[in-house]
Amino acid sequence: MLTQDVRKSLAELTDLNQLKWRLNCLQPVDAGEYITQLPKKQRAIAFRLLNKHQAIDVFEYLPLDVQEELINSLHDVTIAQIVEAMSPDERAELFDELPAIVVKRLLQELSPEERQATATILGYREGTAGRLMTTEYVWLREGLTVGEALQKIRLQDEDKETIYYAYITDNNRKLVRVVSLRQLLFTIPSVSIRDIASDRVLKVYTETPEEEVAKIMKRYDIIAIPVVDREDRLVGIITIDDVVDVLEEEATAEIQKLAGVSGGDEEALSPPQVTIRKRLPWLLANIVLYVGAASAIAPFQPVFQVVPVIAVIMPILSNTSGNVAIQALSVTVRGLGVGEVTPKDTLKILRKEIFASIGTSISLGIALGFLSLIWSSSNERWVSVIAALVMVINVFVAATLGTLLPMTLKRLKLDPALISGPLLTTTLDTIGFMTFLSMVSLALRCFKL
Repeated sequence: MLTQDVRKSLAELTDLNQLKWRLNCLQPVDAGEYITQLPKKQRAIAFRLLNKHQAIDVFEYLPLDVQEELINSLHDVTIAQIVEAMSPDERAELFDELPAIVVKRLLQELSPEERQATATILGYREGTAGRLMTTEYVWLREGLTVGEALQKIRLQDEDKETIYYAYITDNNRKLVRVVSLRQLLFTIPSVSIRDIASDRVLKVYTETPEEEVAKIMKRYDIIAIPVVDREDRLVGIITIDDVVDVLEEEATAEIQKLAGVSGGDEEALSPPQVTIRKRLPWLLANIVLYVGAASAIAPFQPVFQVVPVIAVIMPILSNTSGNVAIQALSVTVRGLGVGEVTPKDTLKILRKEIFASIGTSISLGIALGFLSLIWSSSNERWVSVIAALVMVINVFVAATLGTLLPMTLKRLKLDPALISGPLLTTTLDTIGFMTFLSMVSLALRCFKL
């Protein structure tokens, strides 16, 4: 990680030769972070200070918008060398973001092998294993010995993305076995790889969703997984670094959707116009929802005049029930997201939330009742009983909705995070206010208070 001290020392350098030496000594990810944080006009200058090998490594760690910016500002020969050296999956991700005319130009600069590898990946749908995979992997023919396999790896596979696993195919390129580098290194060279390789091969298909790939690799604790086509022919592998990116993107999207950020992909340093576009729709929708809540309160204006203390109690009632709902919603959505639970487990989760709500609701009800007693005048203290009762009811409703709504959406094959925090809390506010004010009004009429 690029520490504050290192960042400060780099910023203080005025001699370009010294800056060049420091940047080329940094880890590529740290150099990429430093260049990304520079003002736009200085990024290309800093990137030109990198030597060829460092520039190739650093380029893959830059955000896509910075990569596009450098492509437009650097010489074509330099960019062609960098893009040629990129891994096929990283290159395909970059091409997804570039204008078509730029992609066409860069494709023409690639070698036939790299052009074919990139075209293969771009041919699959976004969000699938085929789009996430790389075509740089170690494969072996089924009839080789261990010695022949190691010799092949030394001579032909030096530039592959990972060599920890070698995938064994038959004459039709169908995946039949897998062997680890450890097994090859610690086995007598004359032994056939068929005798030490495992035929229990974990694999995914090109159309497998990338989220499912991430779950499989996490569950079985593997650093790479082969990708096959519909005929079980080996076409690529997915490595752990790509899966980490998928998990991070998925977690970010879920968190932001729960908070009502449209799309769930806003970055902390996004331009103001992007922030407005992502957040404003939900905020405007929230106003519409709160119009409903306000309309529900409007008929009870005379009640506020008779019992003013309810205006003090209502914000606490609203905030607490909203927090309970967000807690239940977050746990449920997270469980669905990581495959911990399925819609079949709805009753189990609901039972757990209800039992947990018993202690929670009673404690919160007593707390609100006690506060209501403190704030109420002598002729208003009866309101504390209603406040405590409504708090208990609202907590149960909040926990129930926070569990059932995402489960229902999942059963309908919709995104559970669509039930965002703002939508759920606004709904609970309307229910809570209506319940509280109705019970207060009923008490006023029945007991002539």
